[in-house]
This record gives sequence, structure tokens and C-alpha cells, in this order.
Amino acid sequence: MNSAAETKIPEYTADVLVVGGGGSGLAASIEARSLGRTVILLEKNPELGGSTIWSIGSYSATCTPHQLRKGIKDNPEDHFEDMGKFNEHVINGAWKGYDNVDNLELRRLLVYNCGETFRWLQSMGVRFFGPNLESPHRKPRMHNVLPNSKAYGYWLGRHARKIGIDIRTERRASRMILDGERVIGMECTRPDGSLERYFSRGGIVLSCGDYAAGEEMKRRYAKPELVTMKTSCNPANTGDGHLMAMEQLGAQVLNSHMVAARVRFIAPQVKKLLHRLPPWRPLTMFMEFALEYMPACLLRPFIMSFLTTVLEAQPNLFKHGAILINKRGERFCNELDHPELKLVDQPEHLAYIVFDDRLAKKYSQFPNFVSTAPGIAYAYVPDYQRSRRDIFHKASTIEGLATRIGANPQTFAAAVRKSNAAITESTDGKPSEALTVEQGPFYAMGPVSCFVKGTDAGLAINGKLEILGKNGVPVPGLYGAGLLGQGGMLIEGHGHHIGWAFTSGRLAGRSAAYLANSTDFTEDGMEKAAS
Repeated sequence: MNSAAETKIPEYTADVLVVGGGGSGLAASIEARSLGRTVILLEKNPELGGSTIWSIGSYSATCTPHQLRKGIKDNPEDHFEDMGKFNEHVINGAWKGYDNVDNLELRRLLVYNCGETFRWLQSMGVRFFGPNLESPHRKPRMHNVLPNSKAYGYWLGRHARKIGIDIRTERRASRMILDGERVIGMECTRPDGSLERYFSRGGIVLSCGDYAAGEEMKRRYAKPELVTMKTSCNPANTGDGHLMAMEQLGAQVLNSHMVAARVRFIAPQVKKLLHRLPPWRPLTMFMEFALEYMPACLLRPFIMSFLTTVLEAQPNLFKHGAILINKRGERFCNELDHPELKLVDQPEHLAYIVFDDRLAKKYSQFPNFVSTAPGIAYAYVPDYQRSRRDIFHKASTIEGLATRIGANPQTFAAAVRKSNAAITESTDGKPSEALTVEQGPFYAMGPVSCFVKGTDAGLAINGKLEILGKNGVPVPGLYGAGLLGQGGMLIEGHGHHIGWAFTSGRLAGRSAAYLANSTDFTEDGMEKAAS
């Protein structure tokens, strides 16, 4: 028979508790620890990094050392206005007709703090190249991390361990522990099903990411087709923090409709060299120097290795005549009407982008590109032929192309003929921009698949990053950061999500630290707390 001591749930206490070990959680933990507080960081995955290390890695900010070196005079207020231009494009485009929220208080918090956070990241060891211009920014603001986004997790995780943050991985937060209206701790589940309880003397920061992989949250808020669709980002982002705050505190999710799905090329089976490079300081220093001073023609193969791996095909490719064919050889959708929602019903969620030689030549030079990383480079059909041979297929006949991708030749050819006839028989009186698929050689790029790219549906928070509970009242001592704490802010454009992750994490960690009773802190604070 088990004794009471054997069945008791283990408990641990620190000044600050951070839930989620991605970019925002690491920033919150480091900031709180730098203020002399003891910190426990809980992470659901076996490793740190979260969505941040799955991203492209760009970071947009003003008044950075990189801007200053190039004589670029910039300011946060211009950045604030330019972000609004990005958001107007989205509100009047993909999300037209929805009840969009745009939290201007949080946007201003971001633009006035992200430059300082950029320098803070540099002090951790993170290196960047840039800045690059992305319209409608009026100045170059987008910086790209070297050698890849994993550098964030490497350098911040290393620093967190060095300064004594107690990192507990493979802990899934499952329930908040309340004392009246205040959240004082978290109950966590380990992989073996056992429970642990963690308490905070100060504040708690929720930085659990979005719900791009959360079937329950997507079932509540998203289109039915997205419920089982895989995410191209962090598969551990199942909305745990959202659900706890909603169910236990009455918190509200803002911009719940903003779940972005995309048609993307599948990742290469063998990682490219760029994605295997360690973020060692000598290597990144050399890369930064090379990107600054080497001729563009020598850098292009390096950049294309990255560019043809991580991005989706541009919609204009379909507008100009490319079609989607599934593994059986069938055309299954109107490619201009949310093809990702139809692709989810196809065999293995896979398809191929099919076009002929005329479109291949059209998409071999600017302004027609297959994919892009703004300000870095555009990738054309020949770039994919060189850099992604695993997804590039070419044949002199339609039937031969079908054989190359394993589709039924007769079904494939019939689908192409039907598509060509539909373009030829257009009766709207306007010439079609789409080219028929009838001039060899013929091309198929893929497989492509459908992925939920991410959600911008964060919990409602105030300007202090406090999570709002019932009736919009702040929950004492509970802060939101990163995607979970987006608070209705629209952060379109490359580099703003990561900027918000680190900036909001630092600010939330600072506030949580200030709540801790400083008289309880000692250098052996963990031992004292545990006792």
C-alpha cells in the first residue's frame, strides 16, 4: 500500500513562473532572472525554441546598429504608421468582412521597444544581416538572423542556463492553480502521465504560442477544413494556454478568425547545408561580412538554397495558368479560390503544380517569380530546378510527366485537356491572363501540401500585458506574451511576429519579476523555495 508521501504530487516554487520556452518565454525568463528573481521555465517540447526556431527568422525594427552603419535615419513613429499600411492590405483583402481588431496601444509598445530588444538579442550572441526593404515600409527595417532561426534558441537557451534559470522540459501545463481571483501556479503533466505543481511568488507569464496545431481550438473558431490540417510551424502549438485562460478565467480570444493556411512545397528529405549550420560566432561573423561585401552573383546559390526550401508558391502562378493535379492525376479545384481548403481532401494531402514551357519562361525573370523572401531575393523556375531537384519534374509530353510523378497518364492528360478547354471557352468578353498547358516541355513542381501557417488569435491583454479575464478585468499577476498575448494587434509583414515575441516577453518578464517579494530572494532561492 502506498504511503501519503509516495502519492503526494511534487511541488516547486520560484519568484517567477514562465510557461512556454519559445522566443517570448526565453526572453521573459532571462529578463526576470536579470532582475535578481528565481525563475522556473516550463516547456512542453523536449527542446527549447518554440515557433521562433521554425520561422524564417527575420526581425523588423528601427534605429538598429545595422541601420545606423548604413546612414539610415529612421524612427518608431514612421514604423508605427507603416505597420498600419500592411494591416490595411490584409483587412481589405483576405479578412475583408470580418470584425478585425487592431490594438494600437500594443503596436506602439512594439515599435518603441523592438529596437532596444534587437540590441539585447545581439548582446546574447545573435547576429543579423540587413536591413532590407519590404514595401510598404518607407525605410529598410527587415533584418535576417544568421545562419538560421535556430540561432535564437541556441543563444538564448545557452544564456538562460548560464544565469541559473531552472528549465523543465516535457512539462505540459494542464491547469491553473487559483487563489481567489489570482493565478498562483500551474499543474503540469509529464510524458508518463505523472503530475507536478509549480508555484510563483511573483507573476506568471503565459507564452504558450498559438493554436495552429490545436484541433479543439480550430474546431471552435476556424473553417472545418482546417481542423485536421497539419501546421507548418510548431506541432506542439495546440492552444493549451488559450484554453486554460478561457475556461478558468473567462478570457477572450481576439481575431479568432485569423487562421492562415497556405499551399507550400514539402520540405526536402535531406536538410540543406544552410539549415544544418550551427550558429557559432566565427561562422556567423564570416556570413555577415560575406553578405555585406560579396557580389550578389556569388551569394545567389546560397540564398536560393534557403529561399526554395521554406516558402509557398505565389498565387500569380495559378492566375497565369498553372494548375494543381493530385496524385491520381486529377485536377480537383479552382486554384484561385482557396486551393488549400480543397487540398486537404486529396490523397495524402499532396498535389503538383503543373504548367508548360511558356509559363516556365515567363516565371524565369522578374516580375514573375515562384517564391520570395522580401528584400533578399526572388526565386524563379530555374532556381528550383537547381536547388530543389527533389520536387522538380520535367518531360517532353504530358503522359511522360504523369509517369514521372506516379499519376495515371490517361487521367492526367484528360484533366489538362479539360482545363485548357475551360480557358479557351471563356465567354466573359475579357482575354484570360491564364496560359493553356499545351506547349512542351511540361513541368510539375511538388509535391505541395496544405498547412496551417499560424494564427493571429491572441488573448485579450492590456497595455501592461496583463491577461484580461471576465468582464475585461485584469487577472492579478498573469501576463501574456508572444502569439498567445497578441491581444488583437495585427502584425503583418516579415519580422513583426518575432519582434513582438522577444519584446513582449521581456516586458512581461520584467512585470512578473517586480511582483516577487524581493526579501524572499537569495542566491540559493530555489532550495529555499522548495523547502
